Amino acid sequence: MTRALDGSGIDRVLADAVDRGAVPHVAAIAADADGVFYEGGSGVRIVGESDDPVTTSTQFRIMSMTKMVCTVAALQQVERGELDLSAPVEEYCPDFADVQVLDGFDGDTPVLRAPASKATVHHLVTHTSGLGYWFWDERLAKYEAVTGVPNVVPGSAEAFKAPMLGDPGTEYRYGINSDWLGKVVEAVAGHTLDEVIRAGITEPLGMSDTMFILDERRTANAVTVHVKGDDGAWTSAGEILNQSPDWYAGGHGLYSTPRDYIRFERALLRGGELDGARILSQETVDAAFSNQIGDLDFPAEIPTADPPITDSLNVGPGWKWGHGLLLNTEDVPGGRRAGTGAWAGLFNTHFFIDRTTGVCASIYTNSLPFITHDEAWKLYGDFEEALYAAL
Repeated sequence: MTRALDGSGIDRVLADAVDRGAVPHVAAIAADADGVFYEGGSGVRIVGESDDPVTTSTQFRIMSMTKMVCTVAALQQVERGELDLSAPVEEYCPDFADVQVLDGFDGDTPVLRAPASKATVHHLVTHTSGLGYWFWDERLAKYEAVTGVPNVVPGSAEAFKAPMLGDPGTEYRYGINSDWLGKVVEAVAGHTLDEVIRAGITEPLGMSDTMFILDERRTANAVTVHVKGDDGAWTSAGEILNQSPDWYAGGHGLYSTPRDYIRFERALLRGGELDGARILSQETVDAAFSNQIGDLDFPAEIPTADPPITDSLNVGPGWKWGHGLLLNTEDVPGGRRAGTGAWAGLFNTHFFIDRTTGVCASIYTNSLPFITHDEAWKLYGDFEEALYAAL
């Protein structure tokens, strides 16, 4: 039986965040193994343009929350014996053999070298291949500026020419690993990533509103990405993602609704099964929620290299990475228990799955910059605190 919960405290957190301008709008949802026990929303779909209220059925760009979906698609292939995590990436994607390490610059000329070892598929799943993102690394931002190689967001295949920023296996570095992982999944399957995810994950779980390209009806139900103007008020920046990309981005490409994505979370919470549909084995799910980077650590601080896109990320020491999930190694006071798996999306979406407490939850807005500490990041924490207080 789904638990009963007084959600009034959570409702106030959401409404207060919109009222004080921390976010343009917000929707949140929480569930346990038996079903959803909280849904709430505040604000409108497009500030200044629409009076449609944001709900848990509204479409959001979930950005890097796509990564765990892509990871599950890869893990399904591992379970079937089709994909070897220990194999070099270039065995599945020969073009990956051309990826070099950026050692620095001679003026504006990049200095590149071959990696000291071959990156494996496991390196992609755990963000230890050496690949990065421009917004959290000044060297990569400069490389893209001087070479014209685009970042992954515009959807151009030229983005796969980006170099590594260190040797595989030497450090955790968040980057375009899941985009390459999507390419691996496609090579193994012989189908495009959207087809693989639809057949293996979204259709079995009844996630009919989760997809890479929205149709007309769902577009009319979607928020837009919002930024603050000079007057400090939220304004719509419109559609940012390419609606005709060269490839389906396993790192950031999905749209979803809170009601859809919570079904994915609940499947993981339940050990890989939901409503009779099994997407992973219990053993595979347990591995996903276990430290997969050994003695390496998730960085305590990641400085921003592009403030309009993201603030610096400061999670503090003692965090690890599983298969597609950020793992806290200690209980968070008033919140998630040790071993919770979580991640977020660049436009300020966030989810966590606390298997010890038996709950999962997610919170959604579409705004930039990412993780502004007194705005969206504070809202994440306030939501989590209010949820656990109500349990």
